[in-house]
Amino acid sequence: MTVTIALEPPRQAGVLRLLELSEAYAASLYPAESNHMVDVSSLEKPEVSFFVARKGDAVLGCGALVEAGDGTAEIKRMFVDETARDLKLGRRLMETILERADEIGLRAIRLETGIYQPQAIGLYRVFGFREIAAFGSYRPDPLSIFMEKRLS
Repeated sequence: MTVTIALEPPRQAGVLRLLELSEAYAASLYPAESNHMVDVSSLEKPEVSFFVARKGDAVLGCGALVEAGDGTAEIKRMFVDETARDLKLGRRLMETILERADEIGLRAIRLETGIYQPQAIGLYRVFGFREIAAFGSYRPDPLSIFMEKRLS
């Protein structure tokens, strides 16, 4: 069975389970003040493109592209279930998010991730993201890395 990635609503059982796993994982690595998760209602706004990776009915990964309204967007809630980490879903989700960014004409994508997530940091670097200063409402945090990819 093949894995599909599509725009879907975030408020559905399989996605909510995955978001809970994501929150538990982040809580195991960082104190609450260094976790910058957005809730499900934030993911349901019109400026959010929410992607779900699934194999059949099983939700295996997700990622959101949140438009800022100024030609930039932020990646939020990017997560792959640990049972599916060998399927290269992070890469596939990133490709899908970048395609969407191109479709809607963004000039840059930004993100925040934690210093204890070397696989995520490596993935972002492979896709051309570079470290930047804290942006938007973020404040500098020694446990956070802020990154940006400029788009043409």
